[in-house]
Amino acid sequence: MQSEVRVIQDERTEWRFDLDPAAPMGNAEARDWLDAQFTQLGSEPLRPTGKLLLADKVLVVARDAGPRLLNDPQWSREFARAASAALDKPVVRIDLGAMTVSY
Repeated sequence: MQSEVRVIQDERTEWRFDLDPAAPMGNAEARDWLDAQFTQLGSEPLRPTGKLLLADKVLVVARDAGPRLLNDPQWSREFARAASAALDKPVVRIDLGAMTVSY
């Protein structure tokens, strides 16, 4: 089964990351990686309650990473691996314009 993560900024800008099934990231490792990136990027929860769902964290990290990090081959590969593993989905679509994550 093919695994991929897509990040869509707008109708002209999209990043697609094909995941190598031989190098999966564990769920706990993925959550730790996303937590570290959330902190490093100075991200804030989407909801005023402060509650942060895992899909929200993936969305916010992608948004705050921006083109600079999404264009970085090493960072984007780790992001895609972490997003797929943390959400436990082989195909993840992150739409930054609509602020949605779908599977």
